[in-house]
Amino acid sequence: MEYIRLIGILIVIVGFALKLDSILIIFLAAVTTALAGGLGITGLLDTLGSNFVSNRSMAIFIIILFVTGTLERNGLREAAAAFIRKFKNVTAGKLVCIYGVMRSFFGAFNVNFGGVTGFVRPVIMPMAEGAISEEGETPDEDYVEEIKGMTSAMDNIAWFFFQVLFVGGSGGILVQSTLSGLGYEVELIDLAKVEIPIAFIALVIACVYFTLMDRKLRAKYLKSKKAEKSGSASGKKEV
Repeated sequence: MEYIRLIGILIVIVGFALKLDSILIIFLAAVTTALAGGLGITGLLDTLGSNFVSNRSMAIFIIILFVTGTLERNGLREAAAAFIRKFKNVTAGKLVCIYGVMRSFFGAFNVNFGGVTGFVRPVIMPMAEGAISEEGETPDEDYVEEIKGMTSAMDNIAWFFFQVLFVGGSGGILVQSTLSGLGYEVELIDLAKVEIPIAFIALVIACVYFTLMDRKLRAKYLKSKKAEKSGSASGKKEV
């Protein structure tokens, strides 16, 4: 019966597999886990309240989830897609690189937009789909799934390498404490200086890789659709 406490994990797996609303899935998983674990609604609220006070970063993450869900419900995705359609010659690959540069810049100042859940899914992905639509194409499901992987990877790369540049940030402190435990005493500013070239190299390599990858995906999915359209059009003319 102890395994019943893991039912929240099952709800998350099934919910995302069925592509249900992510905010609803997380909420149901949290409530179900609390009930199965014996916390009850009162215990769940008490736990959330204590974590809100003791761990403000987690509290901010929870707030971002609810804010994102509310904005999506009121047309955030549609607005993001409409915005990107105003620009010409913006492909999904270019958009991923632009986001990577922006994420890196703000990451160096330890400013987080919410990551994959709070920013990539409700804002960047609709923009990528809008860029595809601007070319007169209907976004292919497989192509969209590939772009999801690209944007998520870029988000992680940019944040991982650039947030360490912020002196006093959690990433730098973690590296400093780890090295200290191994007998190496270093200053945070020295860590940031060493990390700067590494961070930029990682960003450049990521942009080059995702640009080349997007070209292959465009050639695979978009040109095949154009060929299908031209083939169906010629077939109608013959009839």
